[in-house]
Amino acid sequence: MPDKHLSRRFDAELALVSTRLLEMGGLAESQIACVLDALKSFDLGLLEHVGDDEHRLNLMEIAIDDEVVNAIARWQPTASDLRLLMAASKCAANLERVGDEARKIAKRTRRVAMDAGAWNLNIAEIKASGDMASHMLGGALDAFARMDATAATQIVRDDETIDAEFRAFVVKVVKSMKEDPRTVQLGLDYLSIAKSIERIGDHATNIAESVVYAVRGTDIRHEHRKQRGQENAAN
Repeated sequence: MPDKHLSRRFDAELALVSTRLLEMGGLAESQIACVLDALKSFDLGLLEHVGDDEHRLNLMEIAIDDEVVNAIARWQPTASDLRLLMAASKCAANLERVGDEARKIAKRTRRVAMDAGAWNLNIAEIKASGDMASHMLGGALDAFARMDATAATQIVRDDETIDAEFRAFVVKVVKSMKEDPRTVQLGLDYLSIAKSIERIGDHATNIAESVVYAVRGTDIRHEHRKQRGQENAAN
């Protein structure tokens, strides 16, 4: 009976860590949705709480890490339970960085909105990659909630699409800046936004990789990057 009681307490702590992480993920998703909507509409009112939300994400990461450390010290878990706790800590770190990138996008969007030429530059690639990054983040969190390694693996593969959109946008913006020097500052702001979106996709990928590790005990962090490098070299 005592063993069952202790087991239930440990299971409750694991569930709490997962719940806190998904709450943090929900806040990060909301933050990304706000900054992307603001970028599309130049409605700066949508950016009002971005700074506060980023601070909340920082505090949530610290709280999750504390819970993970305490759980490991108290229960000394092995195998899958230990992998889950380690994955949760890594996921929390990536979500905190998603908040950092959202803040950067908000800062650049405020500057872009003040530029009279902002409406004249086609940012289709940024919009598309932003939607993909948001979808990937939501999918990675859903994969964590269900501990679905198959879904997580697909998200890892999807990261290349965002990278391709970023590269295409860089080429287009650099060409625009060369043709019209007046667009240089605007182009640099948009390039910064595009880079932040690409990084959000990277963080979603990292979360998905952590899910695969938690479920299968397989570290695929460098595996798909090596494969991608081989494919690029072949092309």
